[in-house]
Amino acid sequence: MGRIRISYNAPVVLTFALAAVGVYCLTYLVPDTKLWFAAWPKLDGARSYVGLVTHILGHASWQHLLGNFMLILLLGPMLEERLGSVQLLVMIVITAAVTGIVNLAIGGTFLVGASGIVFMMILLASTANIRQGEIPLTFIAVAVIYLGGEIIRAFNNDQISQMAHLVGGVVGGVFGFLGARARGVEVPAVAKVVSKPLPKAIAKAK
Repeated sequence: MGRIRISYNAPVVLTFALAAVGVYCLTYLVPDTKLWFAAWPKLDGARSYVGLVTHILGHASWQHLLGNFMLILLLGPMLEERLGSVQLLVMIVITAAVTGIVNLAIGGTFLVGASGIVFMMILLASTANIRQGEIPLTFIAVAVIYLGGEIIRAFNNDQISQMAHLVGGVVGGVFGFLGARARGVEVPAVAKVVSKPLPKAIAKAK
């Protein structure tokens, strides 16, 4: 019987998780570093530029971090195996940057957390079985349940940034359909969605 060994099977996802834990420990021990890992409401110095991407590593609490990475560690390895490490890393960075930029435009507050990445992965995973000329019903169901729920909850003063969730979900859906086209799958044209400004995003993405 061969020896069983532990494999670092999803390097991007696992490194992302370890980095988030490391950043949480760092910001707990050295509170002054927190603003290096937050998306700012306006550009003001080096930290605000770095935070456009690094906010996905910062978390407000241990529960906040665990809630996000339970889903990332569940969905991420499957996506990394399907898409490749480099492509998934690029998607994570783009999603973080887009979320940071949208927060600059309409957020109005500091934003931390990887929940935008969670929603990107949820919507991206739901597009896995796109076939010629079809939109999967699972994608529609996930979009309605997750994104529809976030739109409704956007009007609650619950200290959660639904804006980050919505941006991540939209970006994940776009990645899914672009990936299908790259594979030569012809997908139906989807009507443009005109988004209305959301209420101010608040403190953390959970």
